[in-house]
Amino acid sequence: MRLLLVEDDRMIGESLRTTLRQEGYAVDWVRDTTAAQATLGSERFDLVLLDLGLPSAPDAAPTGEGGLGVLRWLRGRQDATPVIVLTARDALGDRVSGLDAGADDYLVKPFELDELNARMRAVLRRHSGRAQSTLTHRGVTLDPATRQVSKDGQPVLLSAREFAVLEALMTRPGALLSRAQLEDRLYGWGEEIESNAVSVYIHQLRRKLGAEFIQNMRGVGYFVPA
Repeated sequence: MRLLLVEDDRMIGESLRTTLRQEGYAVDWVRDTTAAQATLGSERFDLVLLDLGLPSAPDAAPTGEGGLGVLRWLRGRQDATPVIVLTARDALGDRVSGLDAGADDYLVKPFELDELNARMRAVLRRHSGRAQSTLTHRGVTLDPATRQVSKDGQPVLLSAREFAVLEALMTRPGALLSRAQLEDRLYGWGEEIESNAVSVYIHQLRRKLGAEFIQNMRGVGYFVPA
């Protein structure tokens, strides 16, 4: 799962990026409105975590809109990427403005990481059109909330990145994901990508779940048969 964190506070940004990466998310981090728009205009993310009190880039003319301007810009270009606002602004008017501008959820700082994770899962579940929190396919069940996987009722132990690959494939059975698309879900900016990492994770998943559970189309990508 690839996230964009838009947060100008260095301490909060570093802490969130580190913690979410430990949870198995690929997290990229920008710190101003200019970088946020440039990044969202050129790259795809599964979810955006957006602070409202954002500056413009040092060499850019200030707009005074901050994160709310980024949100309006994103929705104005018909981009439906899920957005959770993370902000210290707790007034009713601020919450209403954020939600009316197109935010999928609004979380006031300070917050507990468990609550953020739960809200992220809920937003992603709604965005994908799923009512259930768990993913179940061909005897394999994956629970994003507990990070647990079972096969035919028996627990299967996975690393954080094995879990991320499996979740990406099980979210849309039958859909092909290329090696590059899976790498996007595993690594954020600045993280070293080993050339055979995806192949290694796929091999480990097949060993644990059965050789036929994940299939590949040579030169194209991997998929879970529908």
